[in-house]
Amino acid sequence: MVRVPKSSDSGLVVAGWREWAGLPDLGVPWIKVKLDTGARTSALHAFDLEELPGERVRFSLHPWQDTDADASTIECDVHDRRIVRSSTGHTQERIVVRTRIALAGQVVESEVTLSNRDQMGFRMLVGREALRQGFLVDPARSFMAGRAPKEIRRRNRGRA
Repeated sequence: MVRVPKSSDSGLVVAGWREWAGLPDLGVPWIKVKLDTGARTSALHAFDLEELPGERVRFSLHPWQDTDADASTIECDVHDRRIVRSSTGHTQERIVVRTRIALAGQVVESEVTLSNRDQMGFRMLVGREALRQGFLVDPARSFMAGRAPKEIRRRNRGRA
């Protein structure tokens, strides 16, 4: 069950700095995400990136940190290519796709850059362009909308 806390003043959904989300267009029911108001665009862990004819891309995704459980191969349209500056100050060109993010009982459309986040603490960052569609981030809280189901957490114990 997903709790949907609302800010009494603004009507925005209040979410913690980390939450569980889904990517319904990509067939990913659960992924732990960091809500990052310092990042303009959302970013998703992707590897084995292959550009395909017709402005499409194929990539692999491990939704759980430190394991290849529930790996999936995803194919979708390329929306754009952008130069992105990482948190370490390095710039790189990244492929951008558009997809829906299911977060705290809301579903929002978002531009998402694809990059290898293997060494990062979260397989996905949700940036402020997605968050401005109805969310208020409480940096002192986590998982305000609830957690992934127990069977998912058990199967990925120590990894999620």
